[in-house]
Amino acid sequence: MIDIHNTAIIEEGAIIEDGVKIGPYCIIGKDVKIGKNTTIQSHVVIEGITEIGENNTIYSFVSIGKASQDLKYKGEPTKTIIGNNNTIREFVTIHRGTDDRWETRIGNGNLIMAYVHVAHDVIIGDGCIFSNNATLAGHVVVDSYAIVGGLTPIHQFCRIGSYSMTGGASAVNQDICPFILAEGNKAIPRGLNSVGLRRRGFTDEEISRLKKAYKIVFRSGLPLKDALAQIEAEIEQDKNITYFVDFIKNSNRGIAVSYTHLRAHET
Repeated sequence: MIDIHNTAIIEEGAIIEDGVKIGPYCIIGKDVKIGKNTTIQSHVVIEGITEIGENNTIYSFVSIGKASQDLKYKGEPTKTIIGNNNTIREFVTIHRGTDDRWETRIGNGNLIMAYVHVAHDVIIGDGCIFSNNATLAGHVVVDSYAIVGGLTPIHQFCRIGSYSMTGGASAVNQDICPFILAEGNKAIPRGLNSVGLRRRGFTDEEISRLKKAYKIVFRSGLPLKDALAQIEAEIEQDKNITYFVDFIKNSNRGIAVSYTHLRAHET
């Protein structure tokens, strides 16, 4: 059964699946698809080519699928795609993609708290938490199970690694490696996210290997190329170590490192 409040506006062509609830004064555009058992509270606007999966809860005054703020955007038929089991709190804004990726995509099981902004072409994995007023600029990629603190802006094209935690009121202008704690303006590594890893079921052996890798990259003073070679030579290459090394090798903006590490390699 579909439950739509009589003040909501559902444009012809919108696809509303069974079990969806749409509250007062919502506006749902003609190219929108909303999956089963998703709840949309009052005053929500969803437009553009937007697909929302099942069992999501979208709170009041959220805006999804509106045109990008990128000045290069010329109205191309880009998309906004949201998976299942997400919680999107009040006043969140999620913009459609541009002709770069052609979509903004959010995975499954994420908690996006009030006033978070997700800009064009952002890709978010599964199980992430974004605290109030976190701001993701265009083309940002957030891998699964990352946590971003409140009032934290993330520069365009940055990548945030899985199982990382970035502290509140930080400023991210380079990639944040997976598995670490980062904080500050500008955000720099503060240690391994050991508590978070244990909560996610990582074994003591896995955490120990990651600690060794962390120390080699961020504490040894070695150039990154040499640090990565040492990790590959000395530490058992489980899936976490492989991901950690590949993340650094594939970083386009460079990884966030400590000021001490930067000074050690000044020429």
